[in-house]
Amino acid sequence: MRLSREVKTGILAIGAILLFIFGYSFLKGTNLLEKHRTFYVKYQNVEGLAKSAPVTINGLKVGKVQNIDFANQAGGLIVEFTVEKDFDFSRNSLVRIYSSGLIGGKSLGIFPTYDVNTIAQSGDTLKGEIEKGMLDAVTERLGPLENKVNNTLATVDTLLLAFTDIVDEPTRNNLREAIQGLNRTLASFNSVTQRMDGLLAENSDKLSRTFTNLDTTAENFAKLSDSLAQIETGKMVADMQAVTEQLNDIVTRINSGEGSVGKLLKDDKLYENLEGASKQLEQLMQDLKLNPKRYVHFSLFGKRPKEYSPPEDPNQ
Repeated sequence: MRLSREVKTGILAIGAILLFIFGYSFLKGTNLLEKHRTFYVKYQNVEGLAKSAPVTINGLKVGKVQNIDFANQAGGLIVEFTVEKDFDFSRNSLVRIYSSGLIGGKSLGIFPTYDVNTIAQSGDTLKGEIEKGMLDAVTERLGPLENKVNNTLATVDTLLLAFTDIVDEPTRNNLREAIQGLNRTLASFNSVTQRMDGLLAENSDKLSRTFTNLDTTAENFAKLSDSLAQIETGKMVADMQAVTEQLNDIVTRINSGEGSVGKLLKDDKLYENLEGASKQLEQLMQDLKLNPKRYVHFSLFGKRPKEYSPPEDPNQ
């Protein structure tokens, strides 16, 4: 059976239309030959999410956003997306809008949970969430910092006002005078420094001789130290210890009454005899003073000396 030209033309036209539809769908990212499931998620704000945005699970692209439209008159939005991979997840899974990069657009990420009793079916509506972007996170972190900066600026402003009140015209004049006085002091110090430099230059030879003498003194002291180091300190200490023991022995013997000194200190009778002899000697000297002729007698006629008579006052 031969087909007529009109039938062949119709078949070619239908084929061309189908090829055009398939190619257009393929260019849009939809493969009509693959099986896919359709899901929905509601948001109040899609944060710039656009059609054909990728849908990912754990970073792997599994579908794309098909359509975004208003869900009601209150301004709510509903996002229609497809999942082409054969991956089951629960209806309790979370669908989050997130930023795929600094310069990239928004993407839709599925954070799956698996429950065999609540497997998501095509046409189900899932729970949605919006991830905070980098600017939102930075703004959130900068909020407390901004408050602190504002408080700091207010404190600085208060300090500046207080400083302005303190530094009035008389105070500024005093500060100027103080700075001028400091400049004069620095000038005087520079003059003194110059004089010191001149004095050091004039007496450099004397200073050199002084340091030379100090070096000589240090050498002599080092020699003296060497000489002292050569002294047999052990022998000297032993000799001193022996002398000390001898002194202790002498003192012990004196305390025990041995020897002349010990008897003199310990023998009361000897002490009394010495005291009596001393008293008699004193009386003798007193009588010699009062009656010298009794002891030194010279007479041409043989006159007898007077008899001894004790003095009335024994202290004379």
